[in-house]
Amino acid sequence: MDTLLTTLDNTLRTLFAKPHASAPLPQPSFEASDSLSEADKQHAAGLMRVNHVGEVCAQALYTAQALATKNEALKRHFIKASAEESKHLAWTAQRLEQLGSRPSLLNPLWYAGAFGLGLVAGRLGDAWSLGFVVETEHQVEAHLDSHLRELPAADAASRAIVTEMKADEARHALDAQHAGAKPLPAPVKTLMTAAAKVMTTVAYKV
Repeated sequence: MDTLLTTLDNTLRTLFAKPHASAPLPQPSFEASDSLSEADKQHAAGLMRVNHVGEVCAQALYTAQALATKNEALKRHFIKASAEESKHLAWTAQRLEQLGSRPSLLNPLWYAGAFGLGLVAGRLGDAWSLGFVVETEHQVEAHLDSHLRELPAADAASRAIVTEMKADEARHALDAQHAGAKPLPAPVKTLMTAAAKVMTTVAYKV
């Protein structure tokens, strides 16, 4: 019952509450946001909206995996990772507000889909569940790398956030590997990449 209540609480907080970061917003070495054109602001906002959706999905995945596992140590691992990822949720939400934009209108749908995937991964066994985390984090790293290339050169504020997020995601992948992750089959990785492409394309605009 406690686990179910925690799951419900996390879901409601992720989707409907204003997120609060456990660490200060990363700051650039210089502030250049005021020099962004309207087109650059819209592009940066689209990219940060995609990143915010990624963090909504991360909350769903970790929450579902914590619910699915019967290993108490692994449950604590997922809960800790979820708590650490929550700062990314807050950072991206704050940056969207600074850019005069909003999160994706489809966040409940993204959350539900990711939660379902997390449950499936968890039911397949702890090693596969951890392998899913590793592959997810590796794909997120690549995705954040592409955003560092795509962000407007003058948008140092968004770049600082994405850089810090990328470092955290790499650490989460290593943590999952050390916890006993099993590599996913190539077809599964391909499907995950295709699903991520759909999400990022839609979330950029909606």
